[in-house]
Amino acid sequence: MNQDNYSSDPPMGQDPLVLLETLQLLWTKHELGKLKEEIRRGFARLEDPLAGLLAMLESSSDWKGKGHSLGYCITTELQLWIKAHPAVPQAAILSIKLKLQPDQDVEKMCTPLLLQDKANLVEEYVAEYPELQRKLLQTLDSWCDPSFNIRDITRPYQGLSKYKPEKFNCRVLSKLVFRLLERFNVDSALCPNVINQRHLRTLKYLFYKRFVEKTMTEENWADHIQSTVGENRWLQEQLVQSLLRHCDARGAARWAQHCRVPPEMLPQAVAEELQKLHIQDRVEEVTKADNYEASRKKDYYQLPIPRENIHFLQTWEEMLQCWEKVLQPGQVVGVDMEWKPSFGMVGKPRVALLQLALKDEVFLLDLPRLLEQAEAEGEKEKLPHCIQMLYSDATITKLGYGMSGDLSSLAATCSALKDTEKQMQGVVDLLAVDKQLQWGKDSRKVDGLSPEHSHEERGVRQPEKGLSLLVQHVLGKPLDKTEQLSNWEKRPLREEQILYAASDAYCLLEIYERLCKDPESFGLGSDLTDSLVGKQSKKPRAKKQLNKQEAPSPSGQECQGPRMEPSRPPAPISPQEFSVVCDNMLQGLGRYLRCLGVDVRLLDNEDDHRKAAEIARQEGRVILTSGLPYQTLRSQVGEGRCFSVNCSEKAKEQALQVLKHFNVQVSLGDIFSRCQVCNCNKYLKVSREAMKQLVESSRQVSGEHSAGCLGSQSCSVTVPVCDTAQPGCAPHSEQAEGMEQCEAAVVLAGDTVLQITAIPPGVLDRAELTDFYCCTCCGKVFWEGSHFGRIVSQFQDVLVASGDTRNIYELS
Repeated sequence: MNQDNYSSDPPMGQDPLVLLETLQLLWTKHELGKLKEEIRRGFARLEDPLAGLLAMLESSSDWKGKGHSLGYCITTELQLWIKAHPAVPQAAILSIKLKLQPDQDVEKMCTPLLLQDKANLVEEYVAEYPELQRKLLQTLDSWCDPSFNIRDITRPYQGLSKYKPEKFNCRVLSKLVFRLLERFNVDSALCPNVINQRHLRTLKYLFYKRFVEKTMTEENWADHIQSTVGENRWLQEQLVQSLLRHCDARGAARWAQHCRVPPEMLPQAVAEELQKLHIQDRVEEVTKADNYEASRKKDYYQLPIPRENIHFLQTWEEMLQCWEKVLQPGQVVGVDMEWKPSFGMVGKPRVALLQLALKDEVFLLDLPRLLEQAEAEGEKEKLPHCIQMLYSDATITKLGYGMSGDLSSLAATCSALKDTEKQMQGVVDLLAVDKQLQWGKDSRKVDGLSPEHSHEERGVRQPEKGLSLLVQHVLGKPLDKTEQLSNWEKRPLREEQILYAASDAYCLLEIYERLCKDPESFGLGSDLTDSLVGKQSKKPRAKKQLNKQEAPSPSGQECQGPRMEPSRPPAPISPQEFSVVCDNMLQGLGRYLRCLGVDVRLLDNEDDHRKAAEIARQEGRVILTSGLPYQTLRSQVGEGRCFSVNCSEKAKEQALQVLKHFNVQVSLGDIFSRCQVCNCNKYLKVSREAMKQLVESSRQVSGEHSAGCLGSQSCSVTVPVCDTAQPGCAPHSEQAEGMEQCEAAVVLAGDTVLQITAIPPGVLDRAELTDFYCCTCCGKVFWEGSHFGRIVSQFQDVLVASGDTRNIYELS
């Protein structure tokens, strides 16, 4: 398909009622050929085709919705216009409003929308049509085949006005497929390529955990490898290749045997080694593992209760006895949950084990088995009722770490528990407490144990994080997390899994007791016990609040954990003094902060979030991240150099949260002082007269070049400009994207090509426009558009937060 089909003149803003008068005249004269031509031409000139269509239909007295009428003719021609202009977003919007999707080619309609980063519009386009959903998913999956060249799809659409090919790669498409599978509840077997690619990423992650980070046991690793690869021949080939990269032939043979890889798929050297393996090798391996486990116990938190006090419950009678002990007024209960890792597959994880720790014993509830028994015995609501009673009883103190995530998985496991979080009282989320604790520079050395030193001795461990790090701070030794990624649905549980699950819940009791006994040694207020015991918040802390890092209110009304003593806010800084790196989930926030003058580095879509830590360390930036990466990243940078942002909020609310936390004071002069595209803060100021001369000279040279130049050499034009000052408040309006650069170019110092070819001629004729600002890094040209004042006024809240009333007045 020729790309010219996707380049169209901009809408001229024709009045739809004037168009209707012309159409009515042609209709009365029965000039149908001219009528249809005028309808198509008229729709191309309408600024809003949907609004124009409705206005014409409402004003057309003969509109009956069907049959031979002018209204019917208009809508028929509209359908033909939509099919001829699938790259125009309005075409998709009109199709949705008029429910025309079944008569259209879903691939032709959705491909240009995806290339313009309009995935949400694509979702709405197929939302009511299961067959279209399946066709779309199959199409997206076919593009993710390793042998498919994605350029075959993008090439015909390069003339799109907002063409964003960087948004069109296998990783981005894979995320979209998983979102659609979950939203529309479609069988994932429909998308084998995407599923294979996700499994391949899981394989790489498992190899990293086992052979690089070395934090996963042999049993867990082999179990997950087997369930991931299964009988899939392609994945088995990828497994063998990975084994050869991480092991020698003998080691690869041993793991191939363990993971039951078919011998015919192994290289000859590995197959030969497989035949040489003897029982003695396995004995030596077990002995080595036992020695390693024995040495490991010295460095990790150990349960202080005997093994016989840990109860694995699978029967209804055992469960009832458990709840009799747990649901006692004044009880303190450590609560934790485990589930099988999903490694990013569709659906929320379902709880496989519920751990309840009391002072002298721990109960491990086999939740799937118990729910099955309850349903079989007609007691379906009994177990959910007991769990709800536990969380809603204000006289029982519940301890957890990241409770909101646990309760979300609990709700996915049993629909009767979906409102548990709204009803809970008397809870202490130690994740929220952890964020309030004030660790000094030497606080990582607890009870004479330096975690860095212990890592050096073992030689394989990574820095502690999350609950393990909190346990190390408070109790002196970290948790052993090597069983964290177990298959918790597999029965029977191994002894190591039982001990790990019990430790995860019981350590919460010991942390709570230690913090209550000596709060001041951890930088907490002396009224800690009063704030935790018997004075829980009546309003539960929402999931959204748990992700915030702001200090709790001095009144304690919103606090469910230890309160910090009031501390001084950080000293105010300007946006020029604040530099950040945003992960790829926060690109909207990053662009918004650039509008305020903040120095922002943005990760690319394919970058791993750990690259943010590398950039932050090298360039002294603050990391802005969201979700799970926060726990990993904050342990890799200095204190206060990582901030968690709620990705469900809009960019404006996220920015306000960041500015408040770091006390960044924004002035009017900061707004648009930095290029949103490339982050540069240096502009070339060019007068309107000089810019006219540049544009005209560029066109003349371009014409001469096309008439007499051969080859592809570029031509440069040099015209004097006003000065090189940076504006105090750079204009907002930006040149149109996606247009071809002509071969004549204005080249700035440093070989930056000034992008002047896209400036509309009408802009240069506006007398009130005196200056243009050109980014000296990427060459983008900016000017103060007619809507500049309205755009700037959107930043009032930011200036209000900075307390600059003068700026508020200037914007009014």
